Amino acid sequence: MNKRNNIIFPVVLSLCLAPSAYSQEAETTVATDSLKGKVQLPFRAVDEADVLGGVSSVNVADLEKKSYSTYSLANMQSLVTGYNGQLWDMGNALVLVDGVPRDADNILPQEIESISFLKGAQAVVLYGSMASKGAILITTKRGNTDGLRVNVRGIATLFVPKSYTNYLGAAEYMTLYNEARANDGLSAAFSPEEIYNYASGINPWRYPDINFFSQDYVKSHYMKYEGQAEFRGGGKFAQFYALVGINHTNSVINFGEGKNNGSTRLNVRGNIDLNLNEWVTGWVNTSATFYDNRYDRSDFWAQSAVMRPTVPGTNPLVPLIPIAAIEDSDENSWILANNAKYIIDGKYLLGGTQENQTNPFAAMYAAGYAKQTTRQLQFDAGVRVNLTKAVEGLSFTARGAVDYNTGYVTSIENEYAVYQATWTHYGGKDVIAGLTKYGKDLSTGTQKVGASSERQTMMFTGQFDYKRAFGDVHNIDATLVGHIYKRSLTGRYHSKTNASVALRAAYNYDSRYYAEFNGAINHSSALAPGHRDGFSPVGSIGWRLSKEEWLKDSPVVDELRVNATYGQILQDIDITGDITDEDFDSRYYLWDTKFTADGNYWSWSDGSTGGQQTFLSTQGGNRELTFVKRREFNVGIDGSLWKGALRFNGSFFTTDVDGLPVKASTLYPSYFATYYPQSSFVPWINYNKQRISGFDFGASGKMDFGQFELEIGANVMYAKRKNLKISENVEYDWLRTEGANSDALRGYHCLGFFQSEEEIAGSAVINNNTRPGDLKYQDMNNDGIIDYRDMVEIGSWSSPWTYGLNLTARYKGFTLFVAGTGNAGGTAVKDNKSAWVYGDGKYSDIVRGRWTKETAATATYPRLTTQGGDLNFVTSDFWTFSSDAFYLNQVQLTYDFPDRWFDSKFVKGLQLFVNGNDLLTISKERKYRETAVGAMPQTRSYNFGVKVNF
Repeated sequence: MNKRNNIIFPVVLSLCLAPSAYSQEAETTVATDSLKGKVQLPFRAVDEADVLGGVSSVNVADLEKKSYSTYSLANMQSLVTGYNGQLWDMGNALVLVDGVPRDADNILPQEIESISFLKGAQAVVLYGSMASKGAILITTKRGNTDGLRVNVRGIATLFVPKSYTNYLGAAEYMTLYNEARANDGLSAAFSPEEIYNYASGINPWRYPDINFFSQDYVKSHYMKYEGQAEFRGGGKFAQFYALVGINHTNSVINFGEGKNNGSTRLNVRGNIDLNLNEWVTGWVNTSATFYDNRYDRSDFWAQSAVMRPTVPGTNPLVPLIPIAAIEDSDENSWILANNAKYIIDGKYLLGGTQENQTNPFAAMYAAGYAKQTTRQLQFDAGVRVNLTKAVEGLSFTARGAVDYNTGYVTSIENEYAVYQATWTHYGGKDVIAGLTKYGKDLSTGTQKVGASSERQTMMFTGQFDYKRAFGDVHNIDATLVGHIYKRSLTGRYHSKTNASVALRAAYNYDSRYYAEFNGAINHSSALAPGHRDGFSPVGSIGWRLSKEEWLKDSPVVDELRVNATYGQILQDIDITGDITDEDFDSRYYLWDTKFTADGNYWSWSDGSTGGQQTFLSTQGGNRELTFVKRREFNVGIDGSLWKGALRFNGSFFTTDVDGLPVKASTLYPSYFATYYPQSSFVPWINYNKQRISGFDFGASGKMDFGQFELEIGANVMYAKRKNLKISENVEYDWLRTEGANSDALRGYHCLGFFQSEEEIAGSAVINNNTRPGDLKYQDMNNDGIIDYRDMVEIGSWSSPWTYGLNLTARYKGFTLFVAGTGNAGGTAVKDNKSAWVYGDGKYSDIVRGRWTKETAATATYPRLTTQGGDLNFVTSDFWTFSSDAFYLNQVQLTYDFPDRWFDSKFVKGLQLFVNGNDLLTISKERKYRETAVGAMPQTRSYNFGVKVNF
């Protein structure tokens, strides 16, 4: 190494005690700057031309030059076929960072070299059960051998809220609440005088009209600041890559403790590759992430969705009480004011009432704060031994990893007093004639610690690889690998484990005809002893047509490949039963008989008094419970035309998920279960079956027009889920789920509004409280009652069609990048708290379209009511809307200053960029979808950045 690298290397080595991971490939040398055209697959990297379908990859290091983001999988739907947040719509994919199961949100795109999306069974079977729903392989950057390189970035991000819920003001709310009570046959809750006082705004301290989203409480925007430094270097025997980054995001809240809300993240990554000699190489990767999130204790956002402007029969909540309004002669009130601990801006007391002694406004000023702290430490290392001197083409690789993730919450929790003012009109003005104090001011200054958690991940892999060519045309490639992964979580007795022994054997003739077999013996501790191991075989064939004599010299076709796969993967991911996350350990005993001590139901005639302890069966045993099977057939095509001007790839897939566990009570006699006492001898069995079928296709093209370059890419996926076999016993065909979409949205078919009492009398209703203005539903079975038997399929929760678009345009030093995504064919429901308003709910502007006698012909909302929501606020097609949408995810303009400016300079390059994210949504219900209710607002973000190369 040169002198400069001898100085830097020890420094970077010390930095390597931080987050990272690298799954070294048997086919590549240790110290490459990138995968150099290879595609990362399980336990190896291969040439793109030798991939047998079901795989997509993205060179993130190249993408980073034109698209800045902070999430590792950002914009991937616009670039990758078969991905819409899931792979082939199968569910949550396994994410591995450098071969170790890790979180996608704990690694920055700037640390990543490439990402592979493994969809087909042949691509994931070696990982065993945990990858049965697909896998995403993230490969981080490595060092280089051509001198030290340093890149420094600085980014400022502006976040702008998209939308807030438009809640009604106090006077309008009071008017409509009176209307709701009248609809229910009740008297008015607010007098005309009260409504006038609130509407006039004559004294906002006495008659408050609180808007949670006014500039008094929230800002128009908030900021994030980020800095990063990358280091790459090395020599013949050792190479390193390191990244250090820090960012801080502040708060959109504009008052009290909320001003101090914010999060800070520090991350350090270090990757080292070692060439110990010509036959032994190794690597060590470390990573650390330190994250602190400080937040107030007011519950501000949740309360914004439920706290009404005023409540009948109570005093209104006033956030702040003006001290100057206290009557001069009111000595008791002045004593309270002068001794208050919290005086806001030197002018105000904290407001409250007997009913609202704790409220989000007072709490924001005085309740204290909490800080969530998380630490993630990751370490992995490996060694590769070239055994070709013993057996030509043979090598051995071992790798291990240990990750720790810890978290806890510290808090300062204060008690505080609030004050309620009694107003009077005196001397021509409103004055405070008395103060009532509720609660007490108490701050111990003691920091509390709680909510501690710990997660440990351990992994070990050992593999033998054999790769050899015979006669230049017969190519053999084989891998024998043992793989075990274990994750332990606080509060769980059982660790999440995955263990498998797998074999891959591949042959190709002249890189033209391919045959490959992958098989894995999977182990699951969720099954009964003696039934915990199973074999997963997958076979694939491929044909590289572009190497045939009749096509290889084509002026049009550069590359053309087709492939087909059939196989089965055994998995235990779906062996979960109906347990909750808190009851996670129960998934390991679905096969066993369960009894529980529950209640004293019988008294025996043995002289004892009272009931005896009773043991109830809650689950019958089934030691034959076995793996869920993913059976798949897929075919694929990949090609390139006109010297790479047009590239395309596509797949057709059909996947059956067979043997999903279910308590099939319909298959057992009714006496196997009782409702009182609640007891069951029904076991879990492998019964239900679903099918996921569809296709994906993507194409990209590039054109040059002198100094102007244009690249356009597009992809589409269609995926449909269907129930092939379901344990059910239904009374009517429309209730049957077997044969229906697995993600079917079910509800009532709405026929409009009831317009009169006479119409109600002649129709089926949910209950006798039905009134004109309520929704009318179709009585499917004509029994005169609307209940669950009348529910039909009214849509699909997920969208079968998803697509992505991307565009890159270059001119001289300027680069424009655009990414967009969309979906079609799905259905959504308006059912949040701003849409379903009844009882004592908070009214949003949606209720202005309510049904009244005067608006009966034009109403868009049911009548208002202070009663429950079982009449109108249930799932029906009155509330559904098409979820079809197009999203403009990112637009970025980048300028790279000319290289000639930096010849023989200390600075080697300079880049400026600006981008916008989540800029546009085109959808029928855009405003509804962009409005967060009871939570922080959705935002659009704008990044301004500079990158300097040294």
